[in-house]
Amino acid sequence: MSILLETHQLSVTIADKTICQKLDLQIKSGQSWAILGMNGVGKTTLLHTLAALRTPQSGTIELLGKNIFQLNKRAIAKILGLLLQDHEDAFPGSVMQTVLTGRHPHMNNWQWESAQDIAIAKQALAFVELEEFAERSILTLSGGERRRVALASLLCQQPKLFLLDEPTNHLDLRYQHRLLDNLSTQLRQQNKTAIMIMHDVNLAMRYCNHALLLFNDGSHQIGFCNEVINKESLSRLYDYPMRSLKENDTEIFIPG
Repeated sequence: MSILLETHQLSVTIADKTICQKLDLQIKSGQSWAILGMNGVGKTTLLHTLAALRTPQSGTIELLGKNIFQLNKRAIAKILGLLLQDHEDAFPGSVMQTVLTGRHPHMNNWQWESAQDIAIAKQALAFVELEEFAERSILTLSGGERRRVALASLLCQQPKLFLLDEPTNHLDLRYQHRLLDNLSTQLRQQNKTAIMIMHDVNLAMRYCNHALLLFNDGSHQIGFCNEVINKESLSRLYDYPMRSLKENDTEIFIPG
């Protein structure tokens, strides 16, 4: 498996809070990572740092072997796509127009979308089950529908590496699993990679194979999900006792 993103001795802080220290991370093609930690620990800040939206305190980040801060934004966007935690829509564009913004890294300045771009956008809308919403104003959508449009726009971008900040935010149980089921299948079939901030540990166990645990003291733990996610590590991670249940070889974590 090729290395898509790699950090060397990465330290990230915000204000006077340490998010991680000397983080050595290798993200390879075909992997699916969960970032777990309590609210306020800095998961989003770390994700934005990995996307080169903010500068780390120290250390380096490499995207396909190159210093990510020496690449231009268009070059980064052809490889890496970021799903923000929330979206604000300042202009009342249509759903299709919004999804097509994902094609901008692949287009020249002042170039109009091609028939192929529109076909890719339609396929992305079908993926999130919103193809009938193409001409709807983005301002008329519910929070869950807007979340699915944001993911469709990211799929339209066709990155090799997906950075997803709470991808199931605003989604009900049905769409949480449908989205993650479909996304996992596509990533596996196309040998692409995802790093997902998640609040539901059980979703992380089901859909990810690697995990990065961010503790409140600035320390971290990295490894396969079934190695680093357990009731002891989760109790420390969330500062609350956790217990595990097993059913048909599936382990489920609940508050103790």
